[in-house]
Amino acid sequence: MAKRGKRIRGLLEGLDPTTLYGLDEAIRLVREKGNAKFDETVEIAVNLGVDPRHADQMVRGTVELPHGTGKTVRILAFAKGDKAQEALAAGADFVGADELVDKIQGGWLDFDRVVACPDVMGIVGRLGRVLGPRGLMPNPKLGTVTFDMAGVIKSIKAGQVAFRVEKAGIVHAGVGKVSFENEKLSENCRALIAQLKKQRPAVIKGTYMKRVTVSSSMGPGVRVDVHSL
Repeated sequence: MAKRGKRIRGLLEGLDPTTLYGLDEAIRLVREKGNAKFDETVEIAVNLGVDPRHADQMVRGTVELPHGTGKTVRILAFAKGDKAQEALAAGADFVGADELVDKIQGGWLDFDRVVACPDVMGIVGRLGRVLGPRGLMPNPKLGTVTFDMAGVIKSIKAGQVAFRVEKAGIVHAGVGKVSFENEKLSENCRALIAQLKKQRPAVIKGTYMKRVTVSSSMGPGVRVDVHSL
């Protein structure tokens, strides 16, 4: 077993990995342990009792965090004409159509979210192999394929988070920064949990939310008592 460094040993002091903490206490511990030289992201990992290999057990969606993420999100919008102007006015960082497709196919990926108007999805579809594996492909179910460019861009900028269950049945999401107040982080976590509960597949009859852990970017995970949620 690899030897733990001095910093990690210090972070683990006073933290029992077998204890289930209430969400508010877990958030307090995460912020206490988040002592890196930058404002770490606070993340939540939710282990769901689903098998995403089956289409009827796929869990994905979006949620607007009440206090935002604390992160500057770079939005790429595929649009033409008036809709391109609408996207720019709403705060999109990059707007275009065919020229953006060529740029991305050339290896450019300096953006965090992608939205598109339905009338340009024909050209966006050529990027499926690039954007799909990265979770960036616009999707009507996530509201990112829409003519309401202003609405979706403003929602994303305000703190909308997209989530999708991974192969192991886990949903990861950033819910703020260590510099946030405890209460704001707790409320952001609860908003995500509430949305995950709404997304519960009808075929799941057993335990749906099996395990929840919160952590900072460079800190240890703190297990959360699911019943406290």
